[in-house]
Amino acid sequence: MNKRDFLKSAAVIAGATTVRPLFSSGIKGNSAVSGVKITSANLDRQTTDKVTLKKSLGLGMISEDLSLSDKFKLAKDLGFDGVELNSPVDFSLEEIKRAKENSGIETPTVVNKDHWNVPLSDPDPEVRKKCIASVAKSLEEIKDLGGDTVLVVPGVVNEKVSYEDAYITSQNSIRELIPYAEKTGMQIGLENVWNNFLISPVEAKRFIDEINHPLVGWYFDIGNVLRYGWPEHWIKTLNRRIMKLHIKEFSRELMNTAGLREGFNVDLLKGDNNWPVVMKAVSEIKHQGGWLTAEVPGGDRIHLKKISEQMDEIISYL
Repeated sequence: MNKRDFLKSAAVIAGATTVRPLFSSGIKGNSAVSGVKITSANLDRQTTDKVTLKKSLGLGMISEDLSLSDKFKLAKDLGFDGVELNSPVDFSLEEIKRAKENSGIETPTVVNKDHWNVPLSDPDPEVRKKCIASVAKSLEEIKDLGGDTVLVVPGVVNEKVSYEDAYITSQNSIRELIPYAEKTGMQIGLENVWNNFLISPVEAKRFIDEINHPLVGWYFDIGNVLRYGWPEHWIKTLNRRIMKLHIKEFSRELMNTAGLREGFNVDLLKGDNNWPVVMKAVSEIKHQGGWLTAEVPGGDRIHLKKISEQMDEIISYL
């Protein structure tokens, strides 16, 4: 190939890769999102909306031996506005609703509890069906509970599942979940976890863009990426693809001296997160998810009060 032909080919390739939309207007079904045209340009747009974050915590962080209603009341008394449950839930939905009414607490999100044992990337289609059914149930539950987002681990790479196979299979499984998301109107938030998969922000962005649906986005865990990156970089790259935020701390020094997972054994504000910089990134993308949910070791009311106050300080950097 001569130089002129090479440059011509390069120009064609460059043009093809810069115009691909994030979401097309050809969404099928009868949901409220059908016909909505959302592109990478307007998804990354800067708006004038003010960023506000309410505090939530995982139900399992409340270690005191209390009824569900009293746990919700305790969380509210300690300054939390929401509680995140694992789903499918271990309580009746009516019991949860009563506890919410009695306490004034919200349930904005749930974490699907089957995506590790029966991952969406599993080579066995029967295993994948189990996870799809479980996430579909979670979507129904969070709608009934008045929330809007289900956290889902997108896939797992290991010695038996290659990275490429996990990428393809996981995306196909998530596409199978889209009709359930459309039916409920609920969001599927994919979380960055230590699953040997989607370990760069550029790849995570591409993964979402290829699925190409406004109800599929990212549930960004601020602490999980410190092992191999900086959360502020991820936040700026994922931008409006971020639906919700998990908060935890991490120390690279502890990781290197005491063991990999020991890096999490540090209080909020005491690790390697540069919280003013992280929150500035959250503010700059005009994040509208509305919630900052703690996913850290829990304890009694004294310990949880400290976490609530630490979160207040972090939110103050917005």
